Amino acid sequence: MLYIVGTPIGNLEDLSLRAARILREADLVAAEDTRSAATLLRHVDGLGAVNPQRRVISYFEGNEAERSEEIVRALAAGQKVAVISEAGMPGISDPGARVVDAALEAHARVEVIPGPSAVLAALVASGLPTDRFTFFGFPPREAGARRELFGTLRDEVATLIFYEAPDRVGATLADLAAALGEHRRASLGRELTKLHEEHVRGTLAELAAKYADTPPRGECTLVVEGGSGHAPAIDIEAELRKLLAEGLGPKDAAQRLVIKTGKPRRQLYQLALSLQREQT
Repeated sequence: MLYIVGTPIGNLEDLSLRAARILREADLVAAEDTRSAATLLRHVDGLGAVNPQRRVISYFEGNEAERSEEIVRALAAGQKVAVISEAGMPGISDPGARVVDAALEAHARVEVIPGPSAVLAALVASGLPTDRFTFFGFPPREAGARRELFGTLRDEVATLIFYEAPDRVGATLADLAAALGEHRRASLGRELTKLHEEHVRGTLAELAAKYADTPPRGECTLVVEGGSGHAPAIDIEAELRKLLAEGLGPKDAAQRLVIKTGKPRRQLYQLALSLQREQT
């Protein structure tokens, strides 16, 4: 049996009794971070009898393929294997999906032990609609790719959820405000379930201003209100002509529209070049 075990995202008291039992009984624990796993296992081992044959191996992005093969061999030998990420649910912005696929291909049984989720905790605490939501994981690090993504979400009616690194929160909020509108409601949840848990709510413009120069501390989850589904259509050609007439070059004009339209920069740049030639 392959067990995918959800683990605490901060507070060890959130670990379920079932998850603790599986981790004590496992023959093999595959952990994204063996140091944090050692802390967790010391906690669960104090709750009951432990499998004396239990082994712990690393399982992270860099060795997923190799470790998945090792795990499948262990399953074929009849062992109980538990997969854990550093925090939360394996496979959700963490390694895990690959080993599940490999186990299923090998006709092994897979069982998921639910656990804490930063996505759901931040969503429920945000006060924003919870009936429909979309989780995007971490937005692209590169500004252009990030803005292209946000530009495609103007008509999305579901509540939007992102993970983000503290040092990029300010830029991401500014890009979200530019793409979706400054008055969209949003919430930033940080250090969820930990001692300094905080939820900061406001408009995208307000949050962007708050974190423009002072990054938040700790792990962050952004929750953003969905749109109406009726965002006005943008006449891309007309907008480019206007920007070019204002004196912007094709590159800058294209960049302005990336975040509003979600269109690839190269496509917008080529169109801007073509329109500039017409004007000369």
